[in-house]
Amino acid sequence: MLHIQFPEPDFRFQGERGQEMIWDSIRRKWVRLTPEEWVRQNFVRYLTGGKGYPPSLIAIEKQIRLGELNKRYDIAVYHNTHPWLVIECKEPDVPINQKVLEQILRYNSRLTAAYLVLTNGHQHFGWQICEGRFKLLDALPDWPELV
Repeated sequence: MLHIQFPEPDFRFQGERGQEMIWDSIRRKWVRLTPEEWVRQNFVRYLTGGKGYPPSLIAIEKQIRLGELNKRYDIAVYHNTHPWLVIECKEPDVPINQKVLEQILRYNSRLTAAYLVLTNGHQHFGWQICEGRFKLLDALPDWPELV
């Protein structure tokens, strides 16, 4: 299991039509604050603040085509214009199980990232994929280690 300590939150909030909104600095827009969005925003802050990943290389909820279906991944970090890390976020009450793992593996069949992460904000699992083998991680590399 990954050991992740989210940074102290410093998010911007606003109410809109009776719904709480949170500012997404990556997408540069207000988005509805759902439990899954809370996890997603905290993980992005961890990547940029805790690990030094450049915000300009992070994509959130981009569409991909899987066979006949259009799907959206939660977070991807790009390196040399290719997805390097893909993160699947679930709301805190959703267990990280085989079904969630299969979901990110389907996404990665298209994206072919070297790192995969599953998180619900409480539990975080990560793998490095090298030559078709999955190595369970206890930490993600810091960005300067990559360049």
